Amino acid sequence: MQERKEYPAGVPCWVDTGRQDPQTALDFYGGLFGWEFENVSPSGAPRYFTAKLHGLTVAAVGEQPGMDWAPMWNSYVRVESADEMAAKAAAEGGNVTMEPFDAGTAGRLAAFTDPEGASLCVWEPNETRGLQLVNDPGAWVSSELSTRDPAGAAAFYGALFGWETRPLGDEMTMFVRPGYAEFLAQDDPEMPGRLEEYQAPEGFGDMVAYLVPSSDEQGPPAWGITFSVEDADASAERARELGGKVLVEPFDAPWVRMTVVSDPEGAVVSLSQFVPPS
Repeated sequence: MQERKEYPAGVPCWVDTGRQDPQTALDFYGGLFGWEFENVSPSGAPRYFTAKLHGLTVAAVGEQPGMDWAPMWNSYVRVESADEMAAKAAAEGGNVTMEPFDAGTAGRLAAFTDPEGASLCVWEPNETRGLQLVNDPGAWVSSELSTRDPAGAAAFYGALFGWETRPLGDEMTMFVRPGYAEFLAQDDPEMPGRLEEYQAPEGFGDMVAYLVPSSDEQGPPAWGITFSVEDADASAERARELGGKVLVEPFDAPWVRMTVVSDPEGAVVSLSQFVPPS
């Protein structure tokens, strides 16, 4: 376990979900991951709960009164200026769905959809730099874009964040931010050696998100998220016990065993158990 204190621009740094009444989500994810919650909103404002493991922030659940859309999880990319990024997204063919605004003293944010309609948020940090714990069981591990137009998505997010693409197997692609591996190695100098030991594909240390081709039958383009778990099979069963659904039964893939679940209100998350190569 290693606390994250900073994220460079162009790297996902936060995940949250909005609910009309957060309690169902608090009960489900608290039971699934062992999260403890703290309401960090000022008195009288809609509640915003940070989720913690080992005293470190791993996600958040917010209250959105009058919410009339299906709940989902949101990914936030760290940027230098939320205002400039919102304007750039619009200029590149996206649609700004939430104009930039200040979240108290924590930071400034905006939201937009890409040309295919997938929603993403950006975060200009002030007091809150980002999630304090990632990759450990019970914490966020990755965000993934499902899209019918991989080439268009690569061009759009490349223009916004400087992301490049690298192949990952036959069907998936990595979004990479050149130089990210060097940034991580400053606090984790053993990381390059681990990637070499595990025979990681070229560019994996710079990976910031996944790009997954999809079709109309698989639903609309969207950003999804994955949380790390110790045991994918046990987590799938626990999700059922807590009132969720298992949408994809646990299966094996390179380095991982995964499952896809929905919470009682229908928000979908993937759960990934790291299985190092023998």
